[in-house]
This record gives sequence, C-alpha cells and structure tokens, in this order.
Amino acid sequence: MEITTRHISLEKDYIKKIQPYVDRHNGNLSAAVREIIENAERSGLPKNTSVIDNRLLDWILDSIDGILIPDNILDQIVGPMQIRSMKNFEDYVNNRFKEFEWDVEISLRYNDDIFPSNVHIEIKGSYQKAKFAAHLLSQLLVKNYLERNPLGIKSVNYSSGYINIELSRSDKKMAMNSVTTFFGDTDEIMMAIKNRPDFWKCLIHRHVVSNYHMITVHRNFFEDVLLGKTSMGEIMIENIAKRPIRDIPIKEMLSYIKNIYETSRIADRVDISNGDITIFHSFRDIQAVEKIRKGLVSLLEASNHLYDGRITSNTIVLKHRPDIGIKINQMVDNLRTSNSSFDQELIMFMTFIKGLKEIPDVPLYLTSLGRRIGKSLLQEYGKENNIKEWNLESFKKALEMIDAKVHTHSEWKLEGNNLIYRIKKCSLATEGNKFDRCICHISREVFKGALNYAFGNNADLEVKKLLSHGDNYCEVVIKINKGVEKLA
Repeated sequence: MEITTRHISLEKDYIKKIQPYVDRHNGNLSAAVREIIENAERSGLPKNTSVIDNRLLDWILDSIDGILIPDNILDQIVGPMQIRSMKNFEDYVNNRFKEFEWDVEISLRYNDDIFPSNVHIEIKGSYQKAKFAAHLLSQLLVKNYLERNPLGIKSVNYSSGYINIELSRSDKKMAMNSVTTFFGDTDEIMMAIKNRPDFWKCLIHRHVVSNYHMITVHRNFFEDVLLGKTSMGEIMIENIAKRPIRDIPIKEMLSYIKNIYETSRIADRVDISNGDITIFHSFRDIQAVEKIRKGLVSLLEASNHLYDGRITSNTIVLKHRPDIGIKINQMVDNLRTSNSSFDQELIMFMTFIKGLKEIPDVPLYLTSLGRRIGKSLLQEYGKENNIKEWNLESFKKALEMIDAKVHTHSEWKLEGNNLIYRIKKCSLATEGNKFDRCICHISREVFKGALNYAFGNNADLEVKKLLSHGDNYCEVVIKINKGVEKLA
C-alpha cells in the first residue's frame, strides 16, 4: 500500500465539523478522514444538507409525513451493521444527524445492549426534523430486530422541543402494525393513489365538482338497491371489520356506521350520543328516507341490537332500546325448555300469539320477534327429524306440519325454479269475521325467519298477495338461488 503524506491547514470551523470523527477514532485524524471520504463515496452526495433551504426541507418533511420509508432507503441511510448494538446505533445516528446539520440530538435508554426488550428514545430538535428522526429510528429498530427480537412501538409522545418513544417486546405482526399506526397512517392511501392515479383523480374530481353530493357504495350494495332490498351497508361493514355483523360490539358498530355513511355520502352527517344515532340527510323523497330507516334498523338488528326509529324531513333518529332486546331474548329463551320439542315450541308460539296485544310497542319489534321465533321453530324441527342440511323438500314438510298443527290451510306448487306457497285460510290472523293485521304481520315474519334459518341468502322471498291488503288469500314465492336443492 502506498501512503502519501501531505500537510494541510484547516480553519477552526472545519476542525469542529470533523471533530466527532476524530473522537470516534481515538484521535486518529487519518482514520477520521478515511471515514469521511468513504461516507461521501457511498452516498455520492455531500453530507451537508444545508444546500437545501430549511423552509423547503421542512415542507418536504411535512409532505411525506404519514408515509413509511421504503426498506432500501432505510438501509442506505443506516445500514443493518450499524445496529449491532444499541450503543453503536446511538453513536452512529447522532453522528449522521450532525453531518446533516439538523441540530437534532438523540439519546437512548435500554435494558440490554444487544437484545433489548425495552427501549426509550428521546429526540430533541425542531419539530419537523425531530418527528422525521423519530419515524426513521423507530422504523429502523422495528425492521432490524423483527426476526431475532421483535420490538413494537408502544407510545409516541410529543412535548415542547422533545419527542419520546417507547418500544417493547412484541410479536412480528404487532411490531409491524405499530409502525403503521404511529408513522404510516397515510401510507396505504398514497400507495393506492400511485397505483391507480387516473381512477382516483377522476373520482376526487367528481366529488369536488358535486360539492360532495356523490355517493360511493359497494357493488353488492348497489345490486341490492336495484333489486329493491333495504340492505344498508352490511357488506361494507363486514369487509372493513373482517368479521360477521353479529360479532361486532355495539360501540364499534356505531363507529362503522358513522364512518361508512359519512364517507360514502349516504348521509351528510351522523351523530352518535349514548348509543343513539341521528342521521342528517338531503334526500327529497320521504319514501327513500323510510327505506334508509328500515335498512338501518335491520342492520342493527342483525348485530343483535334493537332500535326505535322516526324520520323528519332532514333527519333519521334511532333510539337504542336494550330493554326491549332483553325482553325478546327472554321470550325466545323460554321456548327452549330443558326437554324442548317441536310441539312445545308450537305451544309456546301459540301462547305468544294470543298474548301479543299485551306487549307494549309490538308493531315496532314484530320483525325481530317473528324471525327469532321462526328460527327457533325450525331448529327444534331439525333436531327431532335429524336434518343436517335443509333443502326445499324438508323445508316444505316442516311448514306443512306447522300449518296442520295451527289449523292453517295451505298448498305448495313448483313453477320452474320458484316454489309458490299459498295460504287459503289462516286461523292465527282470523277469528270469526275479525282479521288481526298485527298477528298476520308477525306470522309472516315467522315464515321469513324460518326461511332465512334454512337457506340464508340462497333463497329470496317475494310477497304476491296478502290478506292484510284485502286479498282473499296469501301467496308468496320462494325464489331458488344457486346452491339450493330443488324439489324432486
């Protein structure tokens, strides 16, 4: 190796700048200069970032706030070899920020130098630079300790002139999620826009020019609207929550409703207070508003929460009624005695029908009451007849038995892919010459509950005629969808 010796003169300001390198190499100026040169060669750029105006730099840092730093960029800023120990990491990043001339100071506290389970980072400096440093250091530690000793971000606290970060032992998934939670809240958004810029530019433009009167909904939701169904966001909520509606707690459910209804622009504003919901809207047709109210009540009922609703010209007000929900649950539970049977279910059902008028606010909760009873009836029938999987034949036999026991005269007919169910005489809703619309309604809901229990979304119900509408008989059509076995 050829060594060339040169005499150089440096002003005091430059001596101060290289002093950290000299100190790190125990006074060896030659080693300090070599490191400076090597760093400059690796980056290809001068280390002094003062060539960028501070105001411009702050704007750049503010613009990338919430976007995660790509792994390849992390490795170029601080290589994995510099995080072999916490002490080495602390010294290295402090020197790097001195080279940047960012006036940022970093101090670390940890319970182990090589495999820490708890790390505290304190960063002092101007807000934007200190915040970026917090992001950089946190993401570096999580990334580099992920395989051998996962560390997750526990908290990030901002105070005047300081940022404090706590990291602690975690599993891989929680550690990675913690980085997104604290520093990557807009990362997914920016990636989506970059991947499909034309789509998002067009969509945003449409919302802006319509003053946010556009409505954006799930394709399946729109299909339900075309079919005349009143589903009000079940698909969208389940997609976001990643679990069935019935498993979502009420507080979380209300939060999803507010988020989806406001961001999709179905509602102008949704207020939540003590479990009650007030929806402000701009719809002009009162029938459309009524469908939204019914859809919301059904949606909340699907998550086992009962609501009372009323509408005005520009609001829908839904009141939470847990007291009625408890009463309904008790009534349905009473159907399931220790030695329950199909006949006992029917006796309890008939008893319930006779006492229907004694229950306050019955019309409002007929849907929930009837459907739960219909489900309970079919459950007991299925147990006694060892039915593991329902088809139209077994469903038809169950309904024929129910009709025979309650003295209802009915008939079934298959037309193409549709099964027609006709009631010629209903002893439940008709007593003498007196017809009870309320009991007729709940009997219909019992049928719907039984149908839903047997087939779920694989069969739809279309009402053709109703005694309550002045017709001479009731007639409904069960439309067979894919996956439902037809009658032989």
